[in-house]
Amino acid sequence: MDENGKPIVNITIRRNVTNVHMEDMAWSDELEAACDCTIRWTEVADNAWGQQKAAKMVAGEFPDISMSLFDPADASRYPSQFEDLAEHLDEMPNVKEFLDERPIARKMVEDDGHIYLLPSDRGKGYRVSATHMFINKTWLDKLGLDVPTTWDELEDVLKAFKTEDPNGNGETDEIPMNIRSLGFGLWSPLVLLNSTGLTTSFMGASASTQGMYVDDGEVKSILTSDNLKQVISYLHKLVEEGLIPKDALTRDGSQYDAQTISDGETAVTGVSIGWSAQGEYGNLSDQYISLPALKAESSMDEEDVTWDYSQDFTEFAYALSVSPKAANKEAVYKVIDAMYSERISVEQYYGSIGEYVTDQGDGTYEVSDKVYEKYVDTREVAAQDRFAGYIADDVTINNDTNADAVSASDAAYADALANVDPVKDVVPIYVRPDSDDMDTLSENNTSIFNYANNQLATWLVSGGIEDEWDDYLAKINERTLGLDQNIGIWQKWYNAYLEEQ
Repeated sequence: MDENGKPIVNITIRRNVTNVHMEDMAWSDELEAACDCTIRWTEVADNAWGQQKAAKMVAGEFPDISMSLFDPADASRYPSQFEDLAEHLDEMPNVKEFLDERPIARKMVEDDGHIYLLPSDRGKGYRVSATHMFINKTWLDKLGLDVPTTWDELEDVLKAFKTEDPNGNGETDEIPMNIRSLGFGLWSPLVLLNSTGLTTSFMGASASTQGMYVDDGEVKSILTSDNLKQVISYLHKLVEEGLIPKDALTRDGSQYDAQTISDGETAVTGVSIGWSAQGEYGNLSDQYISLPALKAESSMDEEDVTWDYSQDFTEFAYALSVSPKAANKEAVYKVIDAMYSERISVEQYYGSIGEYVTDQGDGTYEVSDKVYEKYVDTREVAAQDRFAGYIADDVTINNDTNADAVSASDAAYADALANVDPVKDVVPIYVRPDSDDMDTLSENNTSIFNYANNQLATWLVSGGIEDEWDDYLAKINERTLGLDQNIGIWQKWYNAYLEEQ
């Protein structure tokens, strides 16, 4: 109890910036009013948490409420440190309503009837793919070129970008196509796998980020697919022709930004891959449009072209857990229930109502421009994507510039995404191996990707995939690397979750 006899609830939250502290946000006072308790906040930066997490779990240091600190593997590995919240849903009617309305969210966290983590849902504005490809439409128009629809057409456009001075400054400074890296994660050029009919889901802890995909219900490895060989061959051709920078895999992030955001006046990049045009190009974003999913070959049927199906990972997140050792459980559940109310969910994500957000009634809220004075999103004045809450489909958020930008970027992929079966073509977000299998996957992946990533990068820059592919397949399939074991693990859990449908 505090000095006034009120129960104390300790909350630790992971944040990406901590300029404005949680206790200084007005909605924190609303939480305290809802629980008639005192909340003591601890904030930990992303990098710091990465360094502290393992030691704190081993030491049994779990706060009363954890926000954006743990995932299902942690709960599986340390089950005694996670309260079963399924037993307390009647004390948290807002949470219960959320899980009833959003069955995918419930599947994400329900484990044989137990719930050790609560998810968050930031709403329909983020029901989008996390990866988009952009092309400079101003350059296309200046050169009299159409938006490409195939890999060959893209190559021809990139050659024109390189040689015909589309930015008009008289210098040969154009970078026809820019890439960040060559991984199985966000904003990778391997998203071109979707041009070949192999659907990716490159975000979070998806099976796709571990190099897995689903072919009509069968889990397979991207690493051994002809589709990967086809994409790497195409990308190498672009590097060889000077259409992708040869140092693309060794530059740091600031160099990439200098080539995309540029000086804010003269564009130098023709095509890139990212979250939104605004995020990629800043003040130059008006020059760019989303490049719809390309066909690898012109003869492909439209329905065989897909796009990165990561929208569940974009919309939902593992958000909150409770320590069984929390001293004031009644107050804890009151706090959590208030967090999942409409009002405080909005405030957690966008900022306090009255200061940064206006409640316009009937579930409509307006975000103030002053939220974006320092950052392009609400991370400074709110918990933002580290929140624990639920923004329902009947809530409208006006002036969420981040959601508006990414939704606009996503519209070009509607047809390709409609070709994706969210169960038969991808491993759904709610398929979760247990901690023992996650440990095995992680150990095997270290060996697999130490070899594969180096080989793929070498082929991208220097070529040789045609001559070396068979040797690569023999090596990557060696039993000691564990690729077959990993495929078997994902297939086992995929089948298990499908049987529960």
